This record gives sequence, structure tokens and C-alpha cells, in this order.
Amino acid sequence: MRVPTMLSELPELPSIKLGDFELAFELEALPEHARAIAENELRETPEVKKKAIEDLKKLLEQETEFTYPKDNDEYMVRFLRPCKFYPESARDLIKRYYSFKLKHCDIYDNLLPSREENIFKSNVLTVFPNRDQFGRRILLLELGKKWKHKEVSLDEVFKGCVLFLEAAMLEPETQVAGAIVIFDMDGLSMSQTWQFTPPFAKRIVDWLQDSVPLRVKAIHIVNQPKIFNLVFALFKPFFREKLRSRIYFHGNDRESLHKHISPKCLPPAYNGILEQQRVDGIQWYQLMKLCEQEYVAINSYGYKKK
Repeated sequence: MRVPTMLSELPELPSIKLGDFELAFELEALPEHARAIAENELRETPEVKKKAIEDLKKLLEQETEFTYPKDNDEYMVRFLRPCKFYPESARDLIKRYYSFKLKHCDIYDNLLPSREENIFKSNVLTVFPNRDQFGRRILLLELGKKWKHKEVSLDEVFKGCVLFLEAAMLEPETQVAGAIVIFDMDGLSMSQTWQFTPPFAKRIVDWLQDSVPLRVKAIHIVNQPKIFNLVFALFKPFFREKLRSRIYFHGNDRESLHKHISPKCLPPAYNGILEQQRVDGIQWYQLMKLCEQEYVAINSYGYKKK
């Protein structure tokens, strides 16, 4: 039996019911506001899109060392959108994406939701059920007092982020609008600070800058204590200007945060007025497990280990 390469191929999309709210990945066609962003920021028109897909397929035919779904237009668009439909740039992104996976095969080999329950059960990693005012997904990491570092390693946190962003790559609106990240460092301790190392910092920055086929529009750091400067000092040497310019430090200043994220999109914990219930990590885990076959398909692509 053929493994589906896209969730949209399934007869019914996986979802879970949370009271009156249905949690599911959003695979619908682009809403009107996202179509406007796609055209204005990404050069996306039916004509440009069609030609870019054709040209990218021709370019990839010359790459014989990795496996990918050759006839899947949606797969091509995942990489074309963050590259503004320039086929050569998308080809290069695909090669970097798979090279990174091969280089860090200890993280990526057989990476499936069902094998990573621990990080989601810890509830230090989740995605808001809503988008921000620009249609961007909001990823929240709480790596302060909520993080039990003796029970959940930073490698597990990274794997959880990868699983979330692999899912985000499937959503047309997220491909166009992108995502933002909130790091809540409230209660960060010295013993937690020692968990961060230069090799880990370099891996994260390399991933964000060169290997994520997603528009990461901003990183917001909130509630950070002074010792967070020790952590940030590990990451800083690896930043290039583009990513550095998208990092914002807010501390406890909610007005500063609200200049970037509307209070309508934030829960009361961040002085927001969002009434929608939080979706905890374990609830996302339950949904991702229903989508396991998609991750099996994702894992089947790429460079083969020699």
C-alpha cells in the first residue's frame, strides 16, 4: 500500500475535539488575506507559480542523490514560497534542508510523534490555537521554571520543534504568512543555563537560518532573567544580520510585546485578551500521532546515509 505523501490525500483529515473547538492542521486553500500577502510579498500569481514549479522540477531532475516526491506540486510549493518562487533558490534550500537532516541524522532518523511523547507531555512546547494579526503561527517555548531539564533534554525540545515545523510546512497559510516564536524564560535557573552548549547553539542557528523551509518572521524573548545573557552569548556569534534583526527582548514589558503581537492574539498570561483555550503539548501530540503516516512519508525523502 502506498504511503500518502500529503495529508490532503486522506479521505478525512485528522482532528481532535477540545470542547467546542476542533484542533486540526489547516490545509484549506489560501484565505483572501493570505492570497494578498502571497502576491505582494512572494510574487505568487497562477502564472509565476506554474512556471516556477515546472522549472524547479527540471532543476531537481539533475539532483540524483536524494529522494523526493517528483510529481507532487504541493511539495514543490512548500519550498518555492519561502524563496519567493525563484526556482534556483528553492533548489538550494531543498539541498540544504536535506543536508542538514543527514548531518544530524542522530536527531532525524525515525523522528515520529509517537516516539517523542515525553517532550509534549512536559508541556513546555506548544502552538497557540490561533494565529497572530498577520496570520502567522505562534510557537511557544517555556524553558524556565516549567522546564524540568533532568526529565526533558534540549535535544528532545529540538525534536519537538522540528515535528511542529514539519507540520507547519504543510499548511498553505503558514507557508505564506510564516511563523513567530515566543521564548518564555521565566524562572530560568543556573543549572538550566548549563544545559546549553556552543554545539547546540550552532545547530539551532544553522537550522533556523539555512535549513527551515518556513518564514520565521520574529523571535520574541519574554520574562528573561539576567542570567539569560549567558545563554544568548552562546548563540550570538552564529547569527547573521537578517535573523539578528528579528530577535526582540521584552522582559516583563508587555507593552513592548504588544507592539509586535496584538493583545487580541495573546492569552491573559501575556496581558492579552484572547479567550480561546490553550492547547497543551499533549493535545498537539494526540493530533500529530493521528498524522503519523505523513511523518513516515517525510522521513522517506532525503539523502541516504553512506
